[in-house]
Amino acid sequence: MGVLLDTSVLIAAERGELDLRETAGDTEIAMAAVTAHELWRGAGRLAAAVPRMRAERWLEALLDLLPVVPYDQEVARVHAALWIDLSRRGLTLGPYDQMIAATALHLDFDLATRDRAFVRVPGLTVRSW
Repeated sequence: MGVLLDTSVLIAAERGELDLRETAGDTEIAMAAVTAHELWRGAGRLAAAVPRMRAERWLEALLDLLPVVPYDQEVARVHAALWIDLSRRGLTLGPYDQMIAATALHLDFDLATRDRAFVRVPGLTVRSW
């Protein structure tokens, strides 16, 4: 079993608040494609050129090392079922967070996050990193 890394964990690593190698140990880790989108969007929104370039270089290096799980038909099916289940329960979770949770559920991975919203997802094992 592996661990899917949420955006919040990767931002903490980028800020030097978390050492991914030390925390993950020998555990297989990956990120969802939508997480890569969120990180690229965040880097691109930085107004100053030097911090933006630094963030983009860090992200490119991360993407060279970390597998990115695509949002494909299998993940889309899990996402749709998750959305239906959460809706029936009257629970809300942002669409990107639903995509991340669905990716973890599809892979049968735990989700490493700093976002407490994920604990509402049935069947998802959440690790607080």
